[in-house]
This record gives sequence, C-alpha cells and structure tokens, in this order.
Amino acid sequence: MVHFVGAGPGAPDLITVRGKQYLEEADVIIYAGSLVNPQLLEYSKDVCTIHNSAKMTLEEVISVMERAEAEGKMTVRLHTGDPCIYGAIREQMDILDEKGIPYDSCPGVSAFCGAASALNLEYTLPDISQSVIITRMEGRTPVPAKESIQSFAAHNATMVIFLSTGMLEELSRRLVEGGYREDTPAAIVYKATWPDEKKFICTVGTLAQTAKENNITKTALMLVGDAVNAAHYDRSKLYDPGFTTEFREATK
Repeated sequence: MVHFVGAGPGAPDLITVRGKQYLEEADVIIYAGSLVNPQLLEYSKDVCTIHNSAKMTLEEVISVMERAEAEGKMTVRLHTGDPCIYGAIREQMDILDEKGIPYDSCPGVSAFCGAASALNLEYTLPDISQSVIITRMEGRTPVPAKESIQSFAAHNATMVIFLSTGMLEELSRRLVEGGYREDTPAAIVYKATWPDEKKFICTVGTLAQTAKENNITKTALMLVGDAVNAAHYDRSKLYDPGFTTEFREATK
C-alpha cells in the first residue's frame, strides 16, 4: 500500500494525526526533500528506508514504490503542505493504477493556511472577499492562457500566489493590469510555520521592493487583496443576534 501524505506547511507538529501514524508505521518513506521539514522523518521507525525525491525522477520514485509493494512493505509518499496543491500526485497515481498498486491520500495543512495563521488573517471577510484564488505565475512550467494572473485579478478577490517569488516585478505588473490597485494590500510570507518564518505586509506595487529589501528569493507565498489588511468589514451574519439560523432564533 502507498499512502500519499500531506506533511503540512513546515512545523513538524502541524502534520495530521493520521499522517504522523502513517510515518510511524512506514517501511519506506519517499519525501519531497526540497520543501518537507526533515524533522518529520524523526517520526519514522529505525528500520525504515528513506528516499529524498528531490534527487529522483518520476520513474525512480515509482520504481521504489513498486519494489516495496513486491516485498509487502508499506510506503509513505510525503509531500509538502497538502498533496492536492502543486503536489504532482496525479501522474504518480495513474502509473500506480496501471501497475495495480493500491494507494490512498491523507490530506495536510496547506502553506496557504499556514501563511494566514502567520498573519492572523481571515481570507474571507463579509463585504470584502468571499473567494480565494490559489494560483502561480508562469515560469519554466507553463500556465493555461485562460488562467492568467490578469484574468484572476479582474475579480479583485483574495489571491494566494505560489511558486512566484523570483518574478515579483512581473507579478505586480500583471496584477495591476488585471484590475488591482497598486495600493491594494499584499503580504509576503516566507517559510510559513517554520522557525525562521518571516512575514511582511506591503502593497501590490511594492512586492518586489519588499522582497529585495528583506532578501526573500524563494519559499514564500504572496497574498493579495483587501482582506490582507481590512480595517472595515461587515459583521458575520452567523453570530448576529438579529439573524435567525437553524440553531437559534433572532433576538432583535
């Protein structure tokens, strides 16, 4: 059996209880060494074989899984954050399907949740933004034309941008071209939930300057939208005494 496990955003105690249990039981662990906190490997048993997939191809990863399965061993494929976001898990699962190797997926805390916790931020505020767009800039890996930064920016919703720290001047230009104001609140969160976490509030127009001044070149998320620094927003109806819900009657 292969378990795809979300490692969480960085802090080793932010893995799920189920994910930690899988790590403790695993005979083989293949972890995304470029981003997963190596402290998580301390949960493994002494006889566990550990592979760093940062140095492996897809074919090599599958070969390890196939060999472990043939030997009756349990494998954990440990991905950063939640595997469903930029985890490249579908291509692995499709090959496992072809080979008849069973697998499942254990969700994890995504870095975009870790970034919000770093800032004590709520992405969805009444009358400010009720949608969160998770995306990235086009780099060496392309992005479908219909999913351009500019097209998403037109919504003026809250946006969380992965894998784009080295392209912030272009990111700002596209955000403004799409519809955000240059003074729209923004933030950069470096290594959310790690011991060396850093966080900076800025604006769409000062993203690149803020990163340069603080020597942030990778492993950061950009948060964009009025929810980042909202001074005024509508109160939630859920806890409004004048609003009736399934569980209580309005009192005003």
